[in-house]
Amino acid sequence: MKRILFVCLGNICRSPLAEGILRKKLEAAGLQVQVDSAGTISWHAGDPPDSRSVATAKKYGIDISSLRGRHFTPKDFRDFDLILVMDRNNASDVLMLAGGPADVAKVRMLMDYIGKGSDAEVPDPYYGGLKDFDDLYHLLDEACDQLLAKISKSAAR
Repeated sequence: MKRILFVCLGNICRSPLAEGILRKKLEAAGLQVQVDSAGTISWHAGDPPDSRSVATAKKYGIDISSLRGRHFTPKDFRDFDLILVMDRNNASDVLMLAGGPADVAKVRMLMDYIGKGSDAEVPDPYYGGLKDFDDLYHLLDEACDQLLAKISKSAAR
């Protein structure tokens, strides 16, 4: 696993925070993995992450302020080995662009990494407050810990 993409709706709350968390964990572990994020809609393309995601990341020593939103495209299936979606709607939107079974096999629900089941979703905090973003951070942090463990295991082979 060399290239991982996180996907949410607008690429301003959940996916950039997940990107920042995993990048920090990979750096601390000394692992070289490309990490990026995208949204299933293009409304926020070029925009920085939501200020509440930036503040939450900063609270935990992560700087995501330079990230910019971008739209998920079919090219992402070629560019990434693993595409982690935040909810079923994101999964559906991404899978509609898949070119075949190899593309479909790259798409996973992020919550699968913490044993929440295939229907578990990462809640969208956009209409919530700072506590919702803090809760989001802890959920993403747990999922990224498990993802890092799998990456480390495959790197050791």
